[in-house]
Amino acid sequence: MPDLRQIFLCHAWDDRQGVAKELYDLLIARDVSVWFSENDIGLGEPFLRAIDKGLVKSRIGIVLVTPALLKRLPAAGVADKELSVVLARDQLVPIVHNTTYDALRDVSPMLASRNGLDTAEMPMADVAAKLTELVAI
Repeated sequence: MPDLRQIFLCHAWDDRQGVAKELYDLLIARDVSVWFSENDIGLGEPFLRAIDKGLVKSRIGIVLVTPALLKRLPAAGVADKELSVVLARDQLVPIVHNTTYDALRDVSPMLASRNGLDTAEMPMADVAAKLTELVAI
């Protein structure tokens, strides 16, 4: 499949220039191919269709769980649509950042049931290293 990516990075719009970009940069520096909306949706391209194509062309999905994401999910916006698709996959890893699994459980028990990584327990660089190991398998 042309333009296949190892990881699809699901994140809240509010995090796109902060922590999501940080994680993206750390993964790219480790030669991991990442679908990231900030770089992969072209000008004039339909937003939801571009995301749909990105999901199809990605091996695994990671969900960057932040306070902004927890706030947006109940509104059933774009992040909620992405989450619906990645929850259906076998390879889904939540990355909890500046929040807790308890807070996530209140918003998405299905996502909270997945084994993931927590930046309260390890720096973001170590999270990127763990994800790199995962996609190398």
